[in-house]
Amino acid sequence: MVDSAIRNVVFDIGNVLVRWAPVEIVRLTFGESGDNHQQARSIFTHPLWAALNRGELTESEAKAAYQETFSFFSAGTVDQFFYYVKQTQLELFGSVALLKKVREAGYRTFALTDNVHEIVAYLKQRYDFWSLFDGAIVSAEVGCLKPGAEIYQHLTEQFQVKASESVFIDDRAENIEGARELGFKGIQFFNAAQCEQELKSFGVFV
Repeated sequence: MVDSAIRNVVFDIGNVLVRWAPVEIVRLTFGESGDNHQQARSIFTHPLWAALNRGELTESEAKAAYQETFSFFSAGTVDQFFYYVKQTQLELFGSVALLKKVREAGYRTFALTDNVHEIVAYLKQRYDFWSLFDGAIVSAEVGCLKPGAEIYQHLTEQFQVKASESVFIDDRAENIEGARELGFKGIQFFNAAQCEQELKSFGVFV
């Protein structure tokens, strides 16, 4: 039975349903080195990555821009990099099962993700969990990123979701806080078992 207070459960994708591992992507692309962590920070915190996630660049445009911006990117390594960006995104143990349990218990389920057009297309082709959502907000489709208020408002307005009746699950504390400021309940995801227990604390019984 659906609890009267919570009607919607909103899932991030990266490091909630599938693995997101920037340092591993860099290591697989360039090889093991003491610079892997710094390279990952340089690549994934650069404005180019944010622009790609806001849908302002295609993957092809981003590849060219990365080669112009970073000396360590060649035509070959940039192709390898984007290959591993996709291929390393494996389903996390228990997460899709939890999503199914939440949906089967009668709650509406949604995705809200900072993500790239081409990555989303790849994930939809590889995995079948997208059909378990009643709707999805993808940053590249709406042009804004977490934890800004606008992306959460796209969810509430497009799908008639009340924040006060919703739990948002994300691996990053700042994204949880952004949702809480609009009235969502929030769970920082570490693993599926921990997340399920925290859902129960909000009255979501699966």
